[in-house]
Amino acid sequence: MEDMYGINYSKPEVILLQDTGIGVAESAARTCYDSFTNSENSAIKNIEHTMPDYQMCDEINSIEESELLDDLAWTYFHHSILEHANLSYLIRGTSRGVLQEHARHRLQAISVRSTRYTMSSLINAFVAAQQDGGREFFIQTVLSYDMFVTCDETYNRIEITAMYDKLEYQKKKVENFYAMSVAKSSLPLLEEFCGDSSKLYEALQAGKKKRNVGDAFKHIITDNVKVDMVVTFNLRSLKNYFTLRDSGAAFFQIQWLAKEMMQVTPKKYLDLIIKKK
Repeated sequence: MEDMYGINYSKPEVILLQDTGIGVAESAARTCYDSFTNSENSAIKNIEHTMPDYQMCDEINSIEESELLDDLAWTYFHHSILEHANLSYLIRGTSRGVLQEHARHRLQAISVRSTRYTMSSLINAFVAAQQDGGREFFIQTVLSYDMFVTCDETYNRIEITAMYDKLEYQKKKVENFYAMSVAKSSLPLLEEFCGDSSKLYEALQAGKKKRNVGDAFKHIITDNVKVDMVVTFNLRSLKNYFTLRDSGAAFFQIQWLAKEMMQVTPKKYLDLIIKKK
């Protein structure tokens, strides 16, 4: 997909991992009004007479429509009851730039692929490149990672070259660069495979990963790097997210993500948070 500046991007992938249903939200609303018997859903109506057992809870969680919720959402704008429904999404291949935008949405649970723990391969490629391979070995190796949301190889080579230059500068500035870069058990490999970038890289990849390697090297990556995350919204917060991020005023990459999330969100939720046209 191309942005307005002529750069091609890959789009994120999204799947809905779990959703809690709208039945609990109706139960909460009818608790406020003591109106269980008015529900068109028999599982809700029965709460008037008995405490729900596990079977009733399953029936409540399988409810697909609620006239009360529709009235509260669109006639009375009583949205607090929507907070009782939650949806969790697995997102792959969005960018660190989008992650910054997500941080502005306060009411969400978010777990993100950590640069602190997942940069070993990248650093291994640089360490190995210090043998015979040099910058081109590093570039070709990192290109194989598919680590950027941009799809233009020429543009990505510029990104990777900048990463190499930053690492090379840091290598000159610190005395213990290799101790920072690879696990202690892998340090002998630098001598064992001296002069052979490919074999050293393979050996480092097969060895023990350096713990927290990203602490020293986070500065080399940009907002263009792909991230994966699991994010959970309550339905009221999801309404706010879709309203803001499906807008033409939003950052174009988060617009793409919002649209992908909407695609996998069941209709029973969208009916309560997206205005019918």
